[in-house]
Amino acid sequence: MGIFRIRLEDGNKCFLETSQNLKGRMNRTRFQLDAGIHPNKELQRDWQHYGPDRFEFEVLELLPCGKDEPETDYSEELAILKHIREEKLVEQHFEFYRKKI
Repeated sequence: MGIFRIRLEDGNKCFLETSQNLKGRMNRTRFQLDAGIHPNKELQRDWQHYGPDRFEFEVLELLPCGKDEPETDYSEELAILKHIREEKLVEQHFEFYRKKI
């Protein structure tokens, strides 16, 4: 579990996502983008405009989980991790694809 980033190459725009199952979430996100059904319309638009080869998926941080407690909800820890990462990326002049309703 942890946090990953989707970044448009040669750009300062990115999308952050957390998950307790990083590999599964990254696969799901790529599938949604390829199918044109990702909930973030701004990211979806750029994915279609620039093409998937211009985006990179990168795991930014892994959060170890307790093997004795597989059903533990780590959503609060992941939210804190995401907030910390966002602050660091803002300092590096990154902008974010924000989910639009």
